[in-house]
Amino acid sequence: MYAIRLGDDGAELRPLEPWHAEEFLAHLDRGREFINQYVPFGSKATDVAGAREVLRRYADWRAADTASLHGLWLDGTLVGGVLTLNFDAGNGSCEVGCWLEPAATGRGLVTRAMRVLIDWAVEQRGIHRVEWVAAAGNVPSVNIARRLGMTRDGVRREAHLHHGVRHDLEVWSVLAPEWRAARDER
Repeated sequence: MYAIRLGDDGAELRPLEPWHAEEFLAHLDRGREFINQYVPFGSKATDVAGAREVLRRYADWRAADTASLHGLWLDGTLVGGVLTLNFDAGNGSCEVGCWLEPAATGRGLVTRAMRVLIDWAVEQRGIHRVEWVAAAGNVPSVNIARRLGMTRDGVRREAHLHHGVRHDLEVWSVLAPEWRAARDER
């Protein structure tokens, strides 16, 4: 369908769909503990049927124009992804997020992929406000928001219960005019 090169290191952004269930499960199994430190993404996908269900749910949300899921492949191996949530083209707002297995960290994959995704949301879909929500302790995630030029709007104190711990959630955002200005300076 599409494969967008994210540089010269073999990184690509591609659709992540239900037919990728086995590959998605293998990826989650490689990174499950790391991925689920702050969010339960894919935590119930413990077999192929469960992985397919997660991907099917996102495919249904994409069909309803309320979310989308995109995989990150490095040298032909699925290593993570980026997504939109709470996508509301009528209101001009969405949330974006990511996940990555440990072996793929530190390469700028998410930042590069997120630039493509935010460009699409702003320029193709007319999104005015793009939001990033991260557990305050998830320093790599917060750093991505900074690298993307987002502004920290505030902290939702102890708003997310995960693994028995109440995490503060930092809310970051970028508005379409800010995104365009920063992009033009790159």
